[in-house]
Amino acid sequence: MSSLASAAEGLRMQTPDQRYGRVVAVRGALIEVDGLAGAARIGSRVTLRSQAGNVEAEVIGLDHGIAHCMPFNEPEGIASGSRADLSAGQAGLRPSAGWLGRVVDGLGRPVDGKGPLPQGPVQRRIKAAPPPASSRARVGSRIETGVRALDLFAPLCRGQRLGLFAGSGVGKSTLLSMLARWTECDVAVIGLIGERGREVQEFIQDDLGEEGLARSVVVVATSDEPALLRRQAAWTTLAVAEHFRDEGCEVLCLMDSVTRFAMAQREIGLAGGEPPATKGYTPTVFAELPRLLERAGPGAAVQGSAPQGTITGLFTVLVDGDDHNEPVADAVRGILDGHVVITRQIAERGRYPAIDVLRSVSRTLPHCLSAEDNALRLAARRELSTWKDMEEMVRLGAYRAGSSAEVDRAVAIAPRIEGLLQQDRLARSFAAQDFAALAAILEGSP
Repeated sequence: MSSLASAAEGLRMQTPDQRYGRVVAVRGALIEVDGLAGAARIGSRVTLRSQAGNVEAEVIGLDHGIAHCMPFNEPEGIASGSRADLSAGQAGLRPSAGWLGRVVDGLGRPVDGKGPLPQGPVQRRIKAAPPPASSRARVGSRIETGVRALDLFAPLCRGQRLGLFAGSGVGKSTLLSMLARWTECDVAVIGLIGERGREVQEFIQDDLGEEGLARSVVVVATSDEPALLRRQAAWTTLAVAEHFRDEGCEVLCLMDSVTRFAMAQREIGLAGGEPPATKGYTPTVFAELPRLLERAGPGAAVQGSAPQGTITGLFTVLVDGDDHNEPVADAVRGILDGHVVITRQIAERGRYPAIDVLRSVSRTLPHCLSAEDNALRLAARRELSTWKDMEEMVRLGAYRAGSSAEVDRAVAIAPRIEGLLQQDRLARSFAAQDFAALAAILEGSP
């Protein structure tokens, strides 16, 4: 018996069989590996050996026994015949409360120089399915964002998913920083996907600050990172948010931007041989967008157990050429629970945040506002709409005062509403005061 026990102990100490293959071709960002037939799966991790160091990669396609892999970092030193070790199992994360205040990359590795991350007891899949639709809780009560234009005209509720649609250079990232600093939540999970490298420290130090960072986890994959890592960073952002949601927290998930995620998925799809479809985007782009965005929202409402928290999602969309009907923007707008449009024309007039309140929609209206506040919102929209229709004629002098009482009222009131919507990025607003100020404007008070 003692010999059997010692033999069993010896077997337990042995390293399990390691399956490996060899690199047979490198085609741009795609690396082809032979020898993994029957073992490699879509999503499996592969370690490529080279003289310049190991390169981590992921299997994205299979073709007649050849595994198509894409690397998470530059494949420097990879040569034909390089060894490719197949990792056992699927990769995952072990988030914990110790991740608050930390900055990680798309693979969940710390990049802030503060040492290793405390690991939680449960491994969580990076790419997970959302809670079943039949068991999800409903969207909760309204929360204040601290941004006057949103709180008045496109209010946000717990568990809602809102898109921020804008072209480049019109204040999208600045608006996101205001929302990160002031929106009510327990935990903020912020994904900076494919953005400028220089902006990372500016966002963390200037926009979040020490107090904001203390309640946040920041996931970073800059524009110079490989496409696979940029896509992985978006999945990691939602995986970390899901961990805190399951802990019962009210989570604010900010992602800048969904467009960069779609571009990364397009690069991966084209490298894997997918045909380009709408404006060069591959079919998997439009399949992955709802899989990503649906992970945000309310948690499951299971009777007899502790309620899950919610993930309130704010996702920026960089519209190509200021065309708000381009494919990614159009697809995302149909998935989310509302959209906020930021326009270049308003930014050029110097009104920030440059939110076009007439084109912005929150699908939780009108139920998320009281009857009185909703009446004020609708009245203000009517005045702004009338002013927009007649603005050009008034500026050209083609409209004669007194011709229409409705137009005369809009000419007097609309500029004051526009002035109310002007907000400095460091000045927080409060909804009760904002609705009181809007009521005073509509009543004609000075």
